[in-house]
Amino acid sequence: MKTFVTVLAVVFVFAGLSPARAEVSTGVVEYRHGDVVLEGYFAYDAALTGKRPGVLVVHEWMGHDPYVRMRAEQLAGLGYVAFALDMYGKGARPKDAKEAAALAGLYRGDRKLMRARAAAGLDVLRNHARVDRARLTAIGYCFGGTVALELARSGADLVSVVTFHGGLDTPTPEDAKNIRGKVLALHGGDDPSVPPKQVDAFQEEMRKGGVDWQFVSYGGAVHRFTNPEAGSDNSKGRAYNERADRRSWEAMKTFFAETLGGKGM
Repeated sequence: MKTFVTVLAVVFVFAGLSPARAEVSTGVVEYRHGDVVLEGYFAYDAALTGKRPGVLVVHEWMGHDPYVRMRAEQLAGLGYVAFALDMYGKGARPKDAKEAAALAGLYRGDRKLMRARAAAGLDVLRNHARVDRARLTAIGYCFGGTVALELARSGADLVSVVTFHGGLDTPTPEDAKNIRGKVLALHGGDDPSVPPKQVDAFQEEMRKGGVDWQFVSYGGAVHRFTNPEAGSDNSKGRAYNERADRRSWEAMKTFFAETLGGKGM
């Protein structure tokens, strides 16, 4: 099933970045990984011509939701073809944190499955008629950051990877040698879910793997700092931080200018 809608939209960031007019086409696309039916979401600027860089967007542990679709639409407003994949399966949406932990845990405990499910989404993006196959990147939020990094560790043809408050651990740090693109990790400096020990291990992994990597830590930010639905109470370990949201998005844009060649160009 493919359903596309084209609308004139004002694309903006929660953190108050300058709005931009874009003729954003969006659509839900069903695809498969083995016997599992998945439901992803495309967004791109229909007014732009020629092949565009493709951005794979990986959702948080609550699954494919309006938040990840909003991020895809923002990327479309920057001139990229964005595809928000589905890790869990069509209709598989956790109703609470307990269910989310169970679903995410399935993939955390089976990194081979995690990589393969993410690769299925990358294939959909790669085969889009508007996508430049030589300029593919992946970004992810929380659980999605872990997924994006594992996809890179698998040797996927990504020119870059960005993780927002993502888990940085892996059972196979030696696979960093397979990473073909540059890595940008955007981290909450006070994130209890990704403690300093995990950060240190990640940075050592990147060094030993010979990866071109950057790590940015935002003071006062905890887990999920880019999502307003996380609330505002840092003591809970998860909270929105407008300043870190804005700064991290700008850091991603600068990184994409280097690795993808500018604002979708």
